[in-house]
Amino acid sequence: MHKIMMGLARFMAILGGIALSALILLTCISIAGRLLNGFFHNDFMQSLLPEFSNWMIEIGVGPVNGDFELVESGVAFAIFAFIPLCQITAGHASVDILTSQFSARVNRFLRMVTEAVFAAVLILIAVKLYDGMASKMRYGETSFLLQFPIWWAYAASLFGAVVSAIVGMYVAAVRIYEFLTGRIIIVDGMEADA
Repeated sequence: MHKIMMGLARFMAILGGIALSALILLTCISIAGRLLNGFFHNDFMQSLLPEFSNWMIEIGVGPVNGDFELVESGVAFAIFAFIPLCQITAGHASVDILTSQFSARVNRFLRMVTEAVFAAVLILIAVKLYDGMASKMRYGETSFLLQFPIWWAYAASLFGAVVSAIVGMYVAAVRIYEFLTGRIIIVDGMEADA
């Protein structure tokens, strides 16, 4: 089961990385277009090469239309895409100053409780994203510039949130088992016992 969940988490992280890389490229292109557009509009270029400057402006050299709408939607998906891998590898930030003084059993209890709470929160987020998506679908809300249906962004985020909730529930179940049996199954995201 651990291999399946790890594979699912890695798959989502790869999708999130592809989406994030595309957003970075989009942002760079948009910023370069905005700079070039300003350059072709300035007095120096208009006096030195007015025909070329006007031609570049006319062909559309400028920022990508609706870039912030795409970045906003894509980053939401990327965040949810990275959560499963972070969850299954215990990659979340933690402060161990106090807990390092506790016994192994107390630490297993604390880990069990935090993983169970985190799984419940991930489930709640997925349910609320579904509610939001259904609402956006019902009212036909679209983005301002690109006019794409807002529910598309909600659906992409919901996909990541559902996978996050599934992995979160798996990790919570493993931590409950570890607490009850004293047998460690996952050590820093790796399977300890078969």
